[in-house]
Amino acid sequence: MKTRFMKFSLLAMMSCICLIANAQQKTPSELHSFTAQEAVDYALKNAVQVKNALVDIQLQEQQNKQITAGALPQVNGTVSFVDYLSIPTQLVPAEFAGGTPGTFFPIKFGTKYSGTYGANLQQILFDGQVFVGLQARKAAINNSVLTSEVTKQQIKANVYKIYYQLAVARRQIGTIDANIATYEKLLHDTKVIYQNGFAEKLDVDKVQVQLSNLETQKLKAQNQIDAGKEGLKFLMNIPQQDSLFLTDTLSDEEIKSGILDADYNYENRKEYQLLENSVDLGKYNVKRYQLSKIPTLTFSANINQNAQRTTFTFFKGSEPWYTTSFMNFTLNIPIFDGGARNANIATARLNLQKMNNNLEQLKSSIDNDVNQARINMKSAILTMDAQKKNIQLAESVYNSTKLKYDQGLGSNQEISTAQADLVMAQNNYYSSIYDAIIAKIDYLTATGKL
Repeated sequence: MKTRFMKFSLLAMMSCICLIANAQQKTPSELHSFTAQEAVDYALKNAVQVKNALVDIQLQEQQNKQITAGALPQVNGTVSFVDYLSIPTQLVPAEFAGGTPGTFFPIKFGTKYSGTYGANLQQILFDGQVFVGLQARKAAINNSVLTSEVTKQQIKANVYKIYYQLAVARRQIGTIDANIATYEKLLHDTKVIYQNGFAEKLDVDKVQVQLSNLETQKLKAQNQIDAGKEGLKFLMNIPQQDSLFLTDTLSDEEIKSGILDADYNYENRKEYQLLENSVDLGKYNVKRYQLSKIPTLTFSANINQNAQRTTFTFFKGSEPWYTTSFMNFTLNIPIFDGGARNANIATARLNLQKMNNNLEQLKSSIDNDVNQARINMKSAILTMDAQKKNIQLAESVYNSTKLKYDQGLGSNQEISTAQADLVMAQNNYYSSIYDAIIAKIDYLTATGKL
């Protein structure tokens, strides 16, 4: 028994130590408080997709340096040392030494040790493909930059959508709380009437069920807010253990402001700018293959010092080193390659044609996006205004029904129905606000004004 108690005590002590260690190792949470614009700014600095897009720009910069290096002189040094374990043997015609013609005798040429050091320089004097690569460097950087801008635009739109949906959800929670307070009072009044014999137990149960439904609705709405915050933290690359507080609210007037402008410009869309830049790169690609058909000219120079020794005395200055040096110009003239160059040119031109077709299609797509977004926005605004009027009407009906009920002229069924209609009108109203938020952001995105 004593042994069992000691084991239990030891286990309990180890558990306490582990809990304390885990508590100490746990990263402390931090509170982040953001307006909508601050949330967007934070996401554009910290989102993983944006960080990777910025890394892609740096990668393109390094590729540009590689292209530039191809047009600069290339200098290399060489050092070699040979130790012949067996000196190479050559066959020499015997007649050189008075022997029989047609026969040979072996002789070893060379020394046991051989050393060489030197330098080589190579320079491209003219290569059309290299020069086109140099011209295309800026367009290549722009391509990476615009790709990152498209990524930022997507992050920005998603952050705004989630942020403002959460802002509206907070408004909805406030409305649900007011409804709960109203139903709690109605439940209290109904119980008093029931105790006085002027209502049935069924009336009390109906109010209790409606109150429970509202409490469940609030719990679901709060869970959706919590889940939305977790999703927003993931999108913004905020640690999940940190807390997030959203300071901005959103009114109907703010949703309606700054929308439905008649004018828009294709150039405002980052996707259009990216495709335009891709067309420029496609033109460079055609030019590169066209210039592959003209000659290239390169220059090279070499200088070497070499020595042969029968003993390892390379670092003694008494024995000579011999110098070899030369310069070389090479003109490479393309003559026939089986049609490969022509095929490359044709392929580049066809790809450029596809990009031009895609550019025209993108214009039509932008027109369609704007028109669809404008229609959706107008519909969402009209629906939101109509649902707001429905709330006012439902509130008026409820207030009138409640007054009759308080005066003993109405039934519990009437006030329950009026309250249920009011809750439904409120839910429809908030649903229309959600739709209006999405429609507005989609419209601003379509016009390139987000």
